[in-house]
Amino acid sequence: MTFVVTESCIKCKFTDCVEVCPVDCFHEGPNMLVINPEECIDCTLCEPECPEEAIYDEEEVPEDQKNFLELNAELSKKWPTITEAKDPPKDADEWSNKSNKIQYLEK
Repeated sequence: MTFVVTESCIKCKFTDCVEVCPVDCFHEGPNMLVINPEECIDCTLCEPECPEEAIYDEEEVPEDQKNFLELNAELSKKWPTITEAKDPPKDADEWSNKSNKIQYLEK
């Protein structure tokens, strides 16, 4: 099993989760983070750290977010690893709790 970053992360990109990851499986894109499913050890440490509640166990991903299973796998191969927290985007709070953000995903 693995954990998955979903749509809520888009344009928020809080990085609280990356510092608790013992295997550095987070990867940073222009406006969201993803988890490499081949590196994730299912430790559960990242999930409670996410202020957007964007991280799910792969077995618990909401039906309308299942496409993020594939997106995490695909994008984690392209994007660099992130291991230290960074400041979120200046407008992150404006994007918090918004839905239907997939159209804003920058690959």
